[in-house]
Amino acid sequence: MTEQPDRSGLVAVDDDQEITARFSRDELVRGWRERESAVPRVTAQVRFGARTDLGRVRENNEDKFDFYEPDDPTLLATRGAVYAVADGMGGHAAGQIASEIALKLVIAGYFDSVADEPAEALEDAIAEANNRIHSVAMEAPGRSGMGTTLTAVALIEDRALVAHVGDSRAYLVRDGAIRQITRDHSWVAEQVRIGALTLEQAEQSPYRNVITRSIGAWPSVEPELLEETVAPGDRWVLCSDGLTTHVSDEEILLVAGGHAPCEACRQLVELANARGGRDNITVCVLEVRSLDLWSRGAAS
Repeated sequence: MTEQPDRSGLVAVDDDQEITARFSRDELVRGWRERESAVPRVTAQVRFGARTDLGRVRENNEDKFDFYEPDDPTLLATRGAVYAVADGMGGHAAGQIASEIALKLVIAGYFDSVADEPAEALEDAIAEANNRIHSVAMEAPGRSGMGTTLTAVALIEDRALVAHVGDSRAYLVRDGAIRQITRDHSWVAEQVRIGALTLEQAEQSPYRNVITRSIGAWPSVEPELLEETVAPGDRWVLCSDGLTTHVSDEEILLVAGGHAPCEACRQLVELANARGGRDNITVCVLEVRSLDLWSRGAAS
């Protein structure tokens, strides 16, 4: 069988083989070579940890995480560094395919975009990923319902741009408190917001896993875009619902706020597994150690 790559680097194969995406730094920056050089005012010095786990019940892992930390000063000034998690859905490995395509295309498209505003670049990259995943799903009946959540944060100088689709979450731990930055795009969360369900009822609802927004499930998608300031000492937690099904916000605060990122990820995954591990579990923890004035040697 002959594989036919398209311009995005994705290769469509038969239904028994996975679809992947090429990720090349050279391609990321091709759209910036003709731009006027820029340098960041400040850069966030970040310590990063991540872990993904099958859990105790599932037979395959549809969760993924990815990140990109450029050393090019123009990219640092205009796009920053990006960290993201995705939780795929769909049969016949479709969830794994969707989450991988989404992460690769969103990160590559975001950095490759020549849009002036980072929010516009991120929104366009998500739209492109949605189009591609929806197209792949339509090509094979076994991939009906194929899609993925996506929660990403871009640290650009002293601000954080958050993009969100689905029920994976971004939390900000600051000054001994935790705040959920994203809103779950799920049926039960929407019922809680309008007062039709209590939090306790939502946690017990048989519809708690029904999400109302995802990348690829429909011809178009509307991500939520949010912006926060960045401060030294901040800790960002990005996670799939395999964690939050079993671990409370207060427990996330205690672990993420009290341990180095890699150890925090390990402990959070182990805690979710100890309580049943009914889903795949993915956690990323970013610690902002300082905000430093830019210097030529800052990225070396």
